[in-house]
Amino acid sequence: MTDPIRHLTEAGRLGRFYGDGAWRDPAGSERAGVVNPATEAVIAEIALCGRQEVEHAVTAARRAFPAWSRTAPAERAALLDRVHGLVMERLELFAHALTAEMGAPISYARQAQVPLAAAHLRVARDLLATFPFLSQRGTTAIAREAIGVCGLITPWNWPLYQITAKVGPALAAGCTVVLKPSELSPLSALLFAEVMHEAGCPAGVFNLVNGTGPVVGEALATHPEVDMISITGSTRAGVLVAQAAAPTVKRVAQELGGKSPNLVLPDADLARCIPLGVASAMRNLGQSCSAPTRMLVPRARLAEVEALARNTVAGFRVGDPQREEMTHGAIANQAQFDRIQQMIRIGIEEGATLVAGGPGRPEGLATGLFARPTVFSAVRRDMAIAQEEIFGPVLAILPYDSVEEAVAIANDTIYGLGAHVHGTDLEQVRAVARQIRAGQVHLNAPDWDPHAPFGGYKRSGNGREYGREGLEEYLETKAILGFYQ
Repeated sequence: MTDPIRHLTEAGRLGRFYGDGAWRDPAGSERAGVVNPATEAVIAEIALCGRQEVEHAVTAARRAFPAWSRTAPAERAALLDRVHGLVMERLELFAHALTAEMGAPISYARQAQVPLAAAHLRVARDLLATFPFLSQRGTTAIAREAIGVCGLITPWNWPLYQITAKVGPALAAGCTVVLKPSELSPLSALLFAEVMHEAGCPAGVFNLVNGTGPVVGEALATHPEVDMISITGSTRAGVLVAQAAAPTVKRVAQELGGKSPNLVLPDADLARCIPLGVASAMRNLGQSCSAPTRMLVPRARLAEVEALARNTVAGFRVGDPQREEMTHGAIANQAQFDRIQQMIRIGIEEGATLVAGGPGRPEGLATGLFARPTVFSAVRRDMAIAQEEIFGPVLAILPYDSVEEAVAIANDTIYGLGAHVHGTDLEQVRAVARQIRAGQVHLNAPDWDPHAPFGGYKRSGNGREYGREGLEEYLETKAILGFYQ
């Protein structure tokens, strides 16, 4: 079966939460509709849990922690291996869920959203074979131990990908978890809980509580028995979670907003890097915190860049995400669609040059949350579209007159999550990359690396995900003096 709604309905999952190894009915009756953004129709209802369900899940996770944290790394790796296998076996079911809940084109869900999510599980599994949980420094032992119960708060834009990026390393470290996915895109999370159960995850090690940020998110952040919160979301949400967590002095890892630059150096091959840059900015319809939505280009080559960008956008196909030929689907929810339309209008009002797209839906699409991929040029660094995170298919092209000015523009933001640099002189590309204040920099469009740590400088957050650093985020460090004598 590839119909996620039918599957979850027949299994009785939609109105329940997963806690202590079983599917359970919440105490309350509050529900939330799941909207298919391509049709704007409510396709399902999920249970909205509250503090009572959070208490149940945290208690289960706390009870399960001592035994799970003492398991051998090979045992934890075996569980992650089973989970990885089940996710890949159900790729079609997950892909259709992502298309239904957040508008991802079915081809993109198959090729990126699901397999990249599975890669996080594979990396966490493989790290366990070599990670030094105990090492020697003179006569002192350095022990790396699981931090405890972790509350994991994930967003709506990469639902499954962000779940595995947190659950994989947390379980690998020996932590137990309570997952709160976005209530706007909860279907893939419910399917993932099924996978965890069928993989034989011990009771209490993994728990899922659907609900809103102000209720479930706050309950996790303030709970004295939760040792760590990992949140991916807006900078505003990250600040609220950190404030709520402060009285209990728990660790808070935040992967937040971004306004990433794509710095095109004067010697760059424009025919290659501009189409790649536009496509990267519009990947997932720009609904990625690290999307390189500020393209910095030499002023003398601005006309060439505009033509290449315009031609690239002309090749996009926006429409029904169930159709294989569509490159871009629908914006994930109404609030985000409205935000994108507002920012496009602001860009026009600010006097930026509209190269492609504009406000409204693409021609021929009267319903559905479909936005026009939009490119602005001659953008000044003080414009709102150059400073504010839009989180949609809107690219701002900013001209510069020197490489030094370009670096200054790249760093002229409150964010510091990602960046891109393009050029043919590799030494210059490397030197520029070292000057950019961001947690991850891509040079000349390299392949994605699931082992590369990911996280932000400045208001893009703190902590790291992916690879070894992502695993270390869930560990405490203990020094045992005199261990070796």
